[in-house]
Amino acid sequence: MAQKPGIPKGTRDFTAEELAKRNYIIQTLKQEFEKQGFEPIETPSFENLSTLTGKYGDEGDRLIFKILNSGDYLKKISDEELLQRDLKKITPKISEKALRYDLTVPFARFVVQHQNDLVFPFKRYQIQPVWRADRPQKGRFREFYQCDADVVGSNSLWQDVELALLYDKVFYQLKIPVLIKINNRKILSGLSDLLKEKDKFTQFIVALDKLDKIGKEGVINEMKIKGISDESINTIKPVFDFEGNNFEKLNLLKNLLKNSEIGKKGIEELEFVLTNIEALNPVNPIVLDITLARGLNYYTGSIYEVTAQNVSMGSIGGGGRYDDLTGIFGLKNLSGIGISFGLDRIYLVMEELGLFENAKKTRPEILFLNFGEKEALYSLQAIQQLRQNNIKAELYPDTGKIKKQMNYANRRNIPYVALAGTDEMEQENFTLKNMKTGEQEKIDLDTLINKLK
Repeated sequence: MAQKPGIPKGTRDFTAEELAKRNYIIQTLKQEFEKQGFEPIETPSFENLSTLTGKYGDEGDRLIFKILNSGDYLKKISDEELLQRDLKKITPKISEKALRYDLTVPFARFVVQHQNDLVFPFKRYQIQPVWRADRPQKGRFREFYQCDADVVGSNSLWQDVELALLYDKVFYQLKIPVLIKINNRKILSGLSDLLKEKDKFTQFIVALDKLDKIGKEGVINEMKIKGISDESINTIKPVFDFEGNNFEKLNLLKNLLKNSEIGKKGIEELEFVLTNIEALNPVNPIVLDITLARGLNYYTGSIYEVTAQNVSMGSIGGGGRYDDLTGIFGLKNLSGIGISFGLDRIYLVMEELGLFENAKKTRPEILFLNFGEKEALYSLQAIQQLRQNNIKAELYPDTGKIKKQMNYANRRNIPYVALAGTDEMEQENFTLKNMKTGEQEKIDLDTLINKLK
């Protein structure tokens, strides 16, 4: 007996109904991206391994899906190297390519490679799948789509304002109530200036970013475990209890970071962004979260994270400003800012909230029943006219019992069925049946086209 086929863990098949819902999200994103002047690009599903490695840290490198070289990929490996099983030495010899881990690093490569053909500031959006050898769990897959929008070649903080408002507009259109959190990495650097252990900046940021998950005491314990002294913790403790509106929090920060030049610069940038966002009346709350850090080290200014309200789900969007992302490929001092939308998590949130009423499954609007060769040809002539008028129409391919053909229409939720027998052909019309109400009427082709349009 043949073994039942399956798919790898962390991947999924999508039905027509599921694709209709995903495409609804993607179309909404595209419309809003293009309204703001972003242009679409695409990059290959796999890159040179050297392009990707070293860009995401040790953990990211471990999660990159490597592609074995074609042919005898072991020919460059000696027996001694095989016995040693040193993956760092062996991997570059057996794998020269890898599936892309995200869209950001390939985008940086794209900008450097095509810099002479691009008009800066360059605004791009990209909606494509990425792959990570991660442990699958709810809302986290090994193959998933990223939906990114970036602007490179501009230091203007107006871009920071516009991208925050892009988040607001997209989720308003999707009817998802969200909380848009914003911070600035310079402020976090300013807070690190208060630490006695300057080498513990990364550990400090990682712990602080968990405040909403493990609470104040949990963060303090983690900082102690990572070697941050009680004196340093007491210095930054006020951050844990910051309350009030965005500008009250900024005033508290101004006092706390009055001796930090980089901290004051971060406050100045954030004050500009928040003041102008507020003047443009966003629908969703955009709040200053001083503990927001984001995990990627290349962020240097504004950082964002979006969470759905009233739904148990992680972030459904995030991003920030970076000063020198293209520098990893030799193009220095090209500032940019980008945000990402988590398509799969957005889908799960919309499912839970029942927000897919506008996502229509692709299906025929009318099915013509098949009573024989002459009748089928008569129906197909009409179907050609319907399709020319952008009406989805289909002929049942086989002659057979009417009940079976009707059942096919019901199971596919096709709203109308057309019957054309000898009488209809002589009178040059059709019998049209509304599958929801059961009502039938005789109708000519022109009237049928107008009715369905």
